Amino acid sequence: MSQKVRVRFAPSPTGPLHIGGVRTALFNYLFAKKHGGDFILRIEDTDQNRYVEGAEQYIIDALNWCGIPFDEGPGKDGGHGPYRQSERKHLYKQYAKELVKKGKAYYAFDTSEKLDFHRKDHETKGKTFIYNWHNRLKLDNSLSLMPEELEKRLASGEDYVIRFLTTPDEKLKLNDVIRGAIEIDTNVLDDKVLFKSDGMPTYHLANIVDDHLMQITHVIRGEEWLPSLALHQQLYDAFEWEAPEFAHLPLIMKPVGKGKLSKRDGEKGGFPIFPLSWNESIGYKESGYFPEAVVNFLAMLGWNPGTEQELFSLEELVKAFSLERVNKSGARFDPDKTKWYNQCYLQKKNNTVLADLFEQELIAKTAVRKDEFSIAYLEKVVSLIKERATFVSDFWELSDYFFLAPSSYNDKAVKKQWKEDTPEIMKGVVNVLEGISDFTSEKTELELKSWISQQELSFGRVMAPLRLVLVGDMKGPHVFDIMSMIGKEESIARINTALKRLPKE
Repeated sequence: MSQKVRVRFAPSPTGPLHIGGVRTALFNYLFAKKHGGDFILRIEDTDQNRYVEGAEQYIIDALNWCGIPFDEGPGKDGGHGPYRQSERKHLYKQYAKELVKKGKAYYAFDTSEKLDFHRKDHETKGKTFIYNWHNRLKLDNSLSLMPEELEKRLASGEDYVIRFLTTPDEKLKLNDVIRGAIEIDTNVLDDKVLFKSDGMPTYHLANIVDDHLMQITHVIRGEEWLPSLALHQQLYDAFEWEAPEFAHLPLIMKPVGKGKLSKRDGEKGGFPIFPLSWNESIGYKESGYFPEAVVNFLAMLGWNPGTEQELFSLEELVKAFSLERVNKSGARFDPDKTKWYNQCYLQKKNNTVLADLFEQELIAKTAVRKDEFSIAYLEKVVSLIKERATFVSDFWELSDYFFLAPSSYNDKAVKKQWKEDTPEIMKGVVNVLEGISDFTSEKTELELKSWISQQELSFGRVMAPLRLVLVGDMKGPHVFDIMSMIGKEESIARINTALKRLPKE
């Protein structure tokens, strides 16, 4: 590619960023970085009625959290700003008028009431009203007015819109990097409004003008914009500008496979669909997902590396990514797979990092004080339990017995493991433990197993109830690792407590 690659992510600040939008941003980012290009954030806020306070900052925070920050955008001027369309509105009118001068667009004075009348009239006849070549000369616009009348109405300040003049009887040949060649019959296209009566451009005009002025080389966007491709290509042709390459990404589908993933699916299925929390909707960050895991699973929704590899760092994704390997068909969202990705990234994390995160959890959610245990102790706990965890928030339930003696015992386990002779066996275990000076996992295991053999007991008769009294349940890592962690005195104390509280026979 001779020209420097420049791509843009252009969301509207009408609410939180859906993960479908995050994936669009990610694919733009990956493509830009793959080709040494720029990733631009443009805020498309021309529809002021739908503007939501805080949404723009949310978009920026979400991209930063995911580790895919923009190179240019609000607050990062790269010489092509401003990056909010509302701050660029002075630009669009001149371009709309330029199209009128070229005979590629026209003024239309039709009132909304008149257009509603035509729509309803068509509906009663079983037809759909389309403002285009077959009726434009019968409607109230500059094509049907004498020049003097047009000048008079424009001078009077009468409300008007500017519509694109679609050429009929043409076969428009379009190309999409993902979908290939597309042919459109221009007779089915309507004369879209480019400039509104309130002095603001429509998405179509602003989008094309901004992409041209910002020197965008590739437009990578969701497939919901595919029906707009014909108009956008026609606008480039009308301005005599070189069009960027277009690529329309497949939809992210519901877990059941049919229909586009929505906020309601997340509420119903109990999984996030926003990167960060918004009002009452919990985000991936607050649900305990690592940003790397979110980026990884989003990359695999609709893109295929062509290998069996599933885990990719951001650097690996940049290297492997290509638009040609993006699928045409929708990608089914699998909540369980997203958890699997997070589990994989948790296992790869450094124990010190996890211990630090766990410490924050302990302080926030438990009775354990920060000064009770060292980071080194937490690191050791994490190393023993992390393979069973999906989120850091799972750590406490998996490891509470490392910090607090059990306050109760699992009833089912008691019935199964606490037999008539168990109290006597546990007293024997206490005697053995009291005689061990080097209370390491290895030494304790050697001494206790030797005693079990001498007593001609089965390992299950000793080890299962021992786990129960130490942990309160039949969970946890190697029993001897638990004992070496909590120490000799605490291990003996827990056995003695259980002997008092559990059935004697």
